[in-house]
Amino acid sequence: MHNNTVIRMENVRKNYPMGSGQVHALRGVSTSVARGEMVAIMGPSGSGKSTLLNIIGCLDRPSEGQYLLDGINVSEMSRDELAGVRNRKIGFIFQGFNLLSRIPALSNVELPLLYTDGSPDKREMERRALEALSWVGLKEYGHHLPNQLSGGQQQRVAIARALINNPSILLADEPTGALDTRTGTEVIDVIQQLNKQKGITVVMVTHEPNIALYCQRVIRVQDGRIREDRRVECPRSASEDLGNMPVEVEE
Repeated sequence: MHNNTVIRMENVRKNYPMGSGQVHALRGVSTSVARGEMVAIMGPSGSGKSTLLNIIGCLDRPSEGQYLLDGINVSEMSRDELAGVRNRKIGFIFQGFNLLSRIPALSNVELPLLYTDGSPDKREMERRALEALSWVGLKEYGHHLPNQLSGGQQQRVAIARALINNPSILLADEPTGALDTRTGTEVIDVIQQLNKQKGITVVMVTHEPNIALYCQRVIRVQDGRIREDRRVECPRSASEDLGNMPVEVEE
């Protein structure tokens, strides 16, 4: 099992200075995620779930404890080393899409390639960006600006951007939070397909219990501790749910 573990945390604590004291965002978290798993992290506001996701994503370091990514202890890495790991291994999706409004979808998807060592030439960047857009069903929309796309399409462009460096891990922070039910389910469908067909490990923060049921496992965080970690017996299929939803006609 050990060589199949991609994320391992051992007694991870995260403290932030506040005034003369400290905020204890994480209070001794130990957990692991296997390669190819799709896991939901849930918890009330301020529970520590975003801090946990930031540490998994190498955006932040633990104050204490160990975090091993693919067996390598990243807790001790410098900021530059962490940035390198992020670029090679991890794709990020955010609730607010985080697209640059003045450049078309294709250029938004290409952006992470500009930060890789020895970034590819323009033609190769465009080829890879089109391939990523094809994966999310938006190959024909590469020249559209974000404001010419629906919310669901913008989130799928953001997923394509997250895929551009072929990450082994996808981290999603409330990816359906700004979307209606059908559009949110379409986005989850894309994420489920990536998990099943490409074997990408997915860790997703969500406050929606029905969204968590699309995952194979649900971790509940409260007051900086893991309160529950359970398997979902029969995860829902987003593509099946979409097939059963009435198609809404836009007015």
